[in-house]
Amino acid sequence: MVTIELAKPKILEYGMYSDCDDCGEYFGCSHIDENRILTILLDDNNKMISYMGLLYAPIQKPKEVYFGKEGIRKELLSINKKVHEYSANLGKPKNGLIVIIKPSKKSNYGNLVNILDEMKIVNIDSYSILDEFTPEESKLLASK
Repeated sequence: MVTIELAKPKILEYGMYSDCDDCGEYFGCSHIDENRILTILLDDNNKMISYMGLLYAPIQKPKEVYFGKEGIRKELLSINKKVHEYSANLGKPKNGLIVIIKPSKKSNYGNLVNILDEMKIVNIDSYSILDEFTPEESKLLASK
């Protein structure tokens, strides 16, 4: 199942100059509204930290969450609902949550599979897997 899911092409649409509908008040920008971005950091021992927005100015401060329907699934459902409401108020009801998944070198493959399953269960279509951590994110994983 994972192989099939990873083989499907996933494209993260970035609002560029000609079709900049995600940029909020900035005309001609090339960034996505940080109110729609949730970052999930995966580490060893099933450790998972999530934050909403940008790390230096988070909308939701970093917190440790757990796998399962009362953990990350509940979190994803809640945030996805808020993002859809936020986007609808801007006149863009189709714009949903964008999840950035960052597995560390210490995380295991099973945790990546589990978080991808959660994306499917919660119907989040816009997600990306990145393997680069900012120095702040590395410090965050080390401290929690």
